[in-house]
Amino acid sequence: MLMSLPELPFSADFTDKVIIVTGAGGVMCSYFSKMLARTGAKIALLDINEQQALSYAEEIVENGCTAKAYRANVLDKRDLEQVHCRILEDFGPCDILINGAGGNHPKGNTEEEYYSAEEDVKTFYDIEQSGFQFVLDLNFIGTLLPTQVFSRDMIEKEGCSIINISSMNAFKPLTKLPAYSAAKAAVTNFTEWLAVYFSKEGIRVNALAPGFFITGQNEKNLLDDSGNYTPRAYKILSNTPLGRFGRIEELGGTLLYLLSPGVSSFVTGAVIPIDGGFNAYSGV
Repeated sequence: MLMSLPELPFSADFTDKVIIVTGAGGVMCSYFSKMLARTGAKIALLDINEQQALSYAEEIVENGCTAKAYRANVLDKRDLEQVHCRILEDFGPCDILINGAGGNHPKGNTEEEYYSAEEDVKTFYDIEQSGFQFVLDLNFIGTLLPTQVFSRDMIEKEGCSIINISSMNAFKPLTKLPAYSAAKAAVTNFTEWLAVYFSKEGIRVNALAPGFFITGQNEKNLLDDSGNYTPRAYKILSNTPLGRFGRIEELGGTLLYLLSPGVSSFVTGAVIPIDGGFNAYSGV
């Protein structure tokens, strides 16, 4: 059965623009890829899981749009340069880069919200440097290297944009997630730095800061084996004024706005929360 592509939240035309999406095998960035394909763009889906990216690319092509999947390691600059050469041959130079690769890993977490002297509980002191470094690299270096490789195509071109993926963790670090919170704070700061650095070239750099969406990455923390909310999920919802988790499609309108020079041409260096009010709520 042919799966239809998601509808655009509003009209946009990126005909023949080349859009590169890293992390395109994941829930969020596969959605971005499929949505943006409807604008007439040529979508390059990059992911270390080539089969997952390939399945989404095939879905886009089956719907009459243009896409191709590429296996890419965002932590290997030489690998990215080789992928870049292939994209240049297949589609041409990059107009828009979405740095979506990232995520968290348990080896950068603590087990409890507060320090505990109990035995057999993973505390801050038990996090190994390699675990912390892995999460930092995946999110921050995984944004730095693709930007170094693909933004070269944007120099002296018009209408180019870079979108990074930050997080609510960048504004308010979440308990148990020291590495992920630090990494996303770095992405936010880097977004602002890049926006200034590229401003004279007309390359706009912005970021999305999603709040809480149930994805494959956090599902086990938010849902129990029966599909019911966990205590942590209820805690999140009690601090989210809209009282629910976000839906992936609710990220699409903000992304499309930031990429559309006709309506956001004076927006750069912005990190936009999409969080149901979580960042605005003080808890009282």
